[in-house]
Amino acid sequence: MQLCVTTEVMKAKERTARRYSYRSVLPTVLIAGVLLPFFFIRAAFLALDAGASFCPSIGCLRWRLGPRFFRAGDPSTELVKELKMAFMDESGMGPVVVDQKDVDAAPETLEGLIAEMAATTSEYNQNMDVRAFVRKTKAMIIKMEQNVKSSRLQGLIYRHLASIGIPKSIHCLTLLLAEEYTVNSLARSSLPPPEYASHLGDGSYIHIALLTDNILAASVVISSTLTSSTNPENLVFHIVTDKKTYSAMHSWFALNPIFPAVIEVKGLHQFDWPAHVNALVMETIEEIHQSSLVHHQQNGVNEEYRWLEALNPSAFSLLNYLRIHLPELFPKLNKVIFLDDDVVVQQDLTALWDLDLKGHVNGAVIAGELDDEGYHHCIGKNYDDYLNFSNPILSSSTLVSERQKCAWLGGMNVFDLEAWRRSNITQTYQHWLKQNRESGFHLWRAGPRPPSLIAFNGEVQPIDSSWHLSGLGRRMPENELLHSSAVLHFSGPRKPWLEIGFSELRALWQKHINYSNEFVRSCRVME
Repeated sequence: MQLCVTTEVMKAKERTARRYSYRSVLPTVLIAGVLLPFFFIRAAFLALDAGASFCPSIGCLRWRLGPRFFRAGDPSTELVKELKMAFMDESGMGPVVVDQKDVDAAPETLEGLIAEMAATTSEYNQNMDVRAFVRKTKAMIIKMEQNVKSSRLQGLIYRHLASIGIPKSIHCLTLLLAEEYTVNSLARSSLPPPEYASHLGDGSYIHIALLTDNILAASVVISSTLTSSTNPENLVFHIVTDKKTYSAMHSWFALNPIFPAVIEVKGLHQFDWPAHVNALVMETIEEIHQSSLVHHQQNGVNEEYRWLEALNPSAFSLLNYLRIHLPELFPKLNKVIFLDDDVVVQQDLTALWDLDLKGHVNGAVIAGELDDEGYHHCIGKNYDDYLNFSNPILSSSTLVSERQKCAWLGGMNVFDLEAWRRSNITQTYQHWLKQNRESGFHLWRAGPRPPSLIAFNGEVQPIDSSWHLSGLGRRMPENELLHSSAVLHFSGPRKPWLEIGFSELRALWQKHINYSNEFVRSCRVME
């Protein structure tokens, strides 16, 4: 009886166990189906975070799992150590060294670098050589820097050439006029006509001087001055040019008279100075030639800049430097208004001529102003912008106290030639030209402007700023200044006869061109 009872109990438990097992299979499968993908995704993220699908080395496992299982240090500290070692050379004594051969072989872009590094990584060993990556990256960056520097230099050269080039239409005009000089007797007629020759040295007239080899520019200066003058019959123009341009310049003004004003066109080869004057002028000419030769032969850290500078024709233009000889060029005159060939005159210049220079030689606008607190600020450049006062030659001179002084503007000046002849301005100019050459051109960048600042120091009479608005070849001025200024000066690279000039400002210059002239039409000037 007892055995039967025991047997029944065991059967009941077996049936209960089977019912429990069958009922738990389905929920277990469902729970596993939900949880296993999460475990798989977590494992995948850990693998990706480690940099591979699995760690192929003990070092990798140590870095990933060290803090928990291998009792290693902080993984960020380990990473910093690895990166420091990657940025050191093989000896560990200095940074990774990249030679020019590595730079030349470096990829051009980041995509190229990634592709190149991927090609060096095997299919089974996906660990990247970090030091090699750093070396290639550094080489690529250096190569990019070299390419940027080369592109900037090339851009500077193109802009520089665009600013100094003479349009072919102006070349055409010069050639046609030179030919006309040889075949047309009218083109060779006297300038001025004999009956007006006495005006050339008469101080009762307003004398305006230009030193230029640009025929079209000279014609605009004279046309705008005549248009703005209330009494053009009181004007006498003196144009000095070089030998190669003389015949074409003479032809233009002989065939296009400016009556009632008077004009003289003279080439440098036509001056017949006394021996002492000739020696003074020749000293400047010889110094310019010698400086030009030395400057072109000199090499140094600024060789690329010197190359650009050498392309600038104004750096050693004879006509630009001969401005220092205005008293010798015009021995019969006691006063003269000097104009650059890149100006447009908008107002009558009689009041400028009548200015009292108070014993000074040079009447010029000084670009400075007083602020609300009474401090004087330079709108334009100061002496320190032109002269290298860090050089002992200049720092030990009396000029060092003038380094923050505002520079006077050139290109529109009235000169007292009589006071100039009593001074040593020209000799001072020549002295400093020689000093700059002998110093290796370390006193200032090649050009006629810096020595003028030195030579005329203390001999400048400031005049009202409304007489001269400069920098129109660099920037657009305010409209109010543009219309109120007596003389607009296109100083800077964007000359009005070039396509790179500001279109709004070019219109102010172009309106003084005689487009009905047959030579202008034939050469399609400014079209």
